[in-house]
Amino acid sequence: MNWFRKARKRPGWMAVDVQPREIAIVHGEAVSGERPHLRQHALEATGGDSADRLARGVGASQHQCLALLAPAEYQVIPVERPNVPQAELKTAVRWRVKDLLDHHVDDVTLDVLEVPPTDETAARAPHMYAIAARNEIVQSRVQACSAAGIAVSVIDIPETAQRNIAALFEEPDRAVATLFCNEQGGLLTVNFRGELYFTRRIEVNFDDIGADDLDTRNGAHERIVVELQRSLDHFERQHRALSINRLLLGPEPLPTGLQDSLASGLGLRMQAIDLNTVLAVDGAPLDDREQWRLFHLIGASLRREVKAL
Repeated sequence: MNWFRKARKRPGWMAVDVQPREIAIVHGEAVSGERPHLRQHALEATGGDSADRLARGVGASQHQCLALLAPAEYQVIPVERPNVPQAELKTAVRWRVKDLLDHHVDDVTLDVLEVPPTDETAARAPHMYAIAARNEIVQSRVQACSAAGIAVSVIDIPETAQRNIAALFEEPDRAVATLFCNEQGGLLTVNFRGELYFTRRIEVNFDDIGADDLDTRNGAHERIVVELQRSLDHFERQHRALSINRLLLGPEPLPTGLQDSLASGLGLRMQAIDLNTVLAVDGAPLDDREQWRLFHLIGASLRREVKAL
């Protein structure tokens, strides 16, 4: 989302997550016709001047920097595209979704994510997503990064970051679903031709997915299978011409057995995501925990420039 004016610096993007206990930084670069590059990545506990020191160490001031919102900090609202000129689109969408917002329309920053039509859907009203976040949330993200010496020019969301990674695994003219789970729950997305066509949050306790107690673990797996079945059925009813032939499962810090549960419950071809197979990583390959912890930051860092709305 182009919520801030951007200044062109070094190639690629530096994605930053500043939390009370930890700061994570990833510098990626999407290169046309080549594997995307993961130039730098770092995780460090916050405390004292650690965040500022890390920012200086990776040369954050020399890069275009972005920050990701957490799921609870924004809304994703599906909406029909208003029949207005492009220049008036955001204003029209703002008033179309104002009664669906958790906060007053004047208190939110809003952007839109258009879903390209397919041959099947070209005759329907175009579909899009409105992305809305409270102004104070956006400002707090910028200020937290600024306090660490990082000037943020873009605020992004996990849905588009996950889209960027899924695009690296796409097969020609086939839709692919991706599921990633962490402490914030599960995120399901569907990609087609590098674009995001569907997204849904899945409420699940991440600790339950890999719990030692088998009843707890199996119960969590069953709930995820049911939610995915409902979501993918809904997607296929809306896009009958887009066949999903694979489900990508995002990295896990430890084995949970979820992949086997999904394979047997959904009947889809499964593929566990290994980012080392699709990225040119400067330095040592990413281990499982790094892939899991940095997953959406890596995806966000592979952002490509698009014309602003």
